[in-house]
Amino acid sequence: MARESLASKQARAAVIEERMFAYYGEGECSLDYQTPFQLTVAVVLSAQCTDAAVNRVTPELFARFGTPPDMASARLDQVEQIIHSLGFFRSKAKNLIALAQKLLTDFGGQVPQDVDALQTLPGVGRKTANVVMCEAFKDPQGIAVDTHVYRIAHRLKLAGPSADTPQKTEDVLLKVLPRSQWLYVNHQWVHFGREFCSARNPKCSTCFLQDVCPSCGKEAR
Repeated sequence: MARESLASKQARAAVIEERMFAYYGEGECSLDYQTPFQLTVAVVLSAQCTDAAVNRVTPELFARFGTPPDMASARLDQVEQIIHSLGFFRSKAKNLIALAQKLLTDFGGQVPQDVDALQTLPGVGRKTANVVMCEAFKDPQGIAVDTHVYRIAHRLKLAGPSADTPQKTEDVLLKVLPRSQWLYVNHQWVHFGREFCSARNPKCSTCFLQDVCPSCGKEAR
């Protein structure tokens, strides 16, 4: 099979996003939050567990420690007790307290509106930073590549075998998709991954992208 040109990928990606918008609109965040700080906390907690699981613990967590000053002064055992049902809860609790303390000391108690500054916070990697920039501030400086986005980018063949890390996959998507669409990709693709393009037994026969997806049908066999 001939290697697909960048122009061809961009044209195919434009069709994909047009259909994503038609089906999902702008997409919606699956995490419950009210402030940029609470969103940052929720995304940190979502690592290695489901958004539904995070949403079960954050009401109590935010009621008690929903602001940077409150979280910064929390005892480690208090936070651990609330989030103990989540994977890696001890390290997450430690990071959340340190994150809040750093916000107070370095950022005036405000979540920074910059993808690089966000990554200086404990527990915040590039994926989390991209989610916060897109969801909280509507200022996309990248695309959050989680397991859904990584899987879909490769199944759609927008990212090739050499894009074997989330960062490399993001770099490819930033070239294929116009910046005006970066804001929506993660939410749309997460919903698409859950509804159609699951890790096992994807629903290729009913997928609205089957005619523009080189993998459609192959994954089901």
